[in-house]
Amino acid sequence: MSKVKADITISTDGYVAGPNQSPEDPLGQGAEELHVWALGLEAWRRPHGLEGGETGVESDLVDESIAANGATIMGRRMYSGGSGPWDGDSNARGWWGDEPPFHHQVFVLTHHEREPLEMDGGTTFHFVTAGIEPALDAARAAAGDLDVLVAGGAQAIQQYLNAGLVDELTLHIAPLMLGAGELLFEGVEPLALEPILSVPGPIATHLRYRVN
Repeated sequence: MSKVKADITISTDGYVAGPNQSPEDPLGQGAEELHVWALGLEAWRRPHGLEGGETGVESDLVDESIAANGATIMGRRMYSGGSGPWDGDSNARGWWGDEPPFHHQVFVLTHHEREPLEMDGGTTFHFVTAGIEPALDAARAAAGDLDVLVAGGAQAIQQYLNAGLVDELTLHIAPLMLGAGELLFEGVEPLALEPILSVPGPIATHLRYRVN
């Protein structure tokens, strides 16, 4: 049976982004170091059209997630960094160029209507204004027997956790203290988490929980 999975990198003190986020610095001050653990992995580089990269347990973990996911949900800020009407968004086609790395249907939570955007490589972005549950229904239909990934940002994951719609939560914990910014669990109701996976990596620690 397909699952709904949330998967995100956080700092050791619980932040997914640093302070002063902007279109020029979408992760905020200091937070670009959060994702260093992934950028050199073969499994991360391949869907981005890049060659080479490191193999091993962390790359296998990313490969497993990519193979299991049939659709992705994300917030508007993860998609483009914007928040207002689309005609004023200088990044309205997203961060990933003409061939995004998803290669399946992606559902963007937004308050502003827009026609679907079909990209090269099999990615189509759908812009959902009706809320998190209609977005999940559409993502489940698109994913079929595969899983649905709630990729971020923090607010999107918070909403799905508070609605009780997440089956598994994977945290990649980077050895970085940001001290301020956007907390993953801010405003999240208490959760019953059952550990199901722990993978120590050379840079980050990877933890997976079943959300009961």
